[in-house]
Amino acid sequence: MATSSRVLSISGRGLKLDTRVDIEPLLATVDPTVIEEVHFGGNTLGVEASQALAEFLKKTTVLKIADFADIFTGRLITEIPLALSAICDALKDKTSLVELNLSDNAFGGRSVDPIVPFLTENRGFQILKLNNNGLGPAGGAVIANALLKSAELSKADGKKSNLRTVICGRNRLENGSAPVWAEAYAAHGTLVDVRMPQNGIRMDGIAALGRGLAKCPNLEHVDLQDNVFMDDGEITGLDAWTEAISSWPELRMLNLSDCYLSTDGEVPILLSALARGSNSKLHTLQLQNNNLEGETFKLFAENISTTLMSLMSLDLQDNDQEEEDEHLEKIALSMKQRGGKLLAYEEDLEEEEEEEEEAEAAEPVKEEEVKEPTAADKAADDLADLLSKVEIKA
Repeated sequence: MATSSRVLSISGRGLKLDTRVDIEPLLATVDPTVIEEVHFGGNTLGVEASQALAEFLKKTTVLKIADFADIFTGRLITEIPLALSAICDALKDKTSLVELNLSDNAFGGRSVDPIVPFLTENRGFQILKLNNNGLGPAGGAVIANALLKSAELSKADGKKSNLRTVICGRNRLENGSAPVWAEAYAAHGTLVDVRMPQNGIRMDGIAALGRGLAKCPNLEHVDLQDNVFMDDGEITGLDAWTEAISSWPELRMLNLSDCYLSTDGEVPILLSALARGSNSKLHTLQLQNNNLEGETFKLFAENISTTLMSLMSLDLQDNDQEEEDEHLEKIALSMKQRGGKLLAYEEDLEEEEEEEEEAEAAEPVKEEEVKEPTAADKAADDLADLLSKVEIKA
């Protein structure tokens, strides 16, 4: 196996790695000191295999990406904490590490504690992906408190936080953990990309998050899809976010689909602020299924060619639009003239999908690169089947 290889990947191979004997052949010919990325997602690792992997990870010196999404399928709840602890502890002191991905692992609130030492002690990583882990409010609060402590430790050392991206969707975080997340985001103040869709967070939690994220002036991408901004006509969440967006001059993408922004078609104050140019760099705005009606469409139509000139993608599907709405027609025409796209009706989505399919069909097919077998492949006949499942990218 070539020592110049920088990426170790067995992603998506469906391997069941229970013991040290199972995993060591995949690592034996790899030089950990040159590896920059490891991708183990789509396989299942037991405790002993994870401990052997941890020994390998400890020897890495330039590791940047650690991708361990979906590595515990079929594992007992008693196995996961031990395996997770071995992997995360091996990464605590990796100053080169940029990204940790632990998405699609069913931790639940009972198995998050092993992640805490990494989150608090490694203050160099920038990207944290914890999507679809079943954290719940309690588990979410544990993660958020660890991030908060990390920010406080960095501040005590007189250093700026390195945290830039947090992806934590589909975790049932709810209102119980939202205030702690808000406090953590405010303490870091460095977030550029925050995605927390489908978490069952309601108005009070949404308001807290808005106030916390307002302390992150460099935000470019925000996704809160399928959380609730209003409650029984109360607009505390909308108020907090209307104030917050004025703090994000770099905002380019905002997803507030399925967020209950309006009850009876009234124009949400948040959208009034956006339409009037609160975020001049806004490129993509997703507003599906928010009970929006003609007055909101009119507001966008009046501003689409002035304060919304940067907007290239606007999604208004599944709102209360008429079959032929003059305001939507004006928006669509204006956006089309500058190469943008309005999605307002089902046929708009079908048209977009057809265009994507045509674009894919027009792309030239690249011939797959043929690589010469390595010396290690030739030498170990008894391990050939395992080694053939290892993808090493130069």
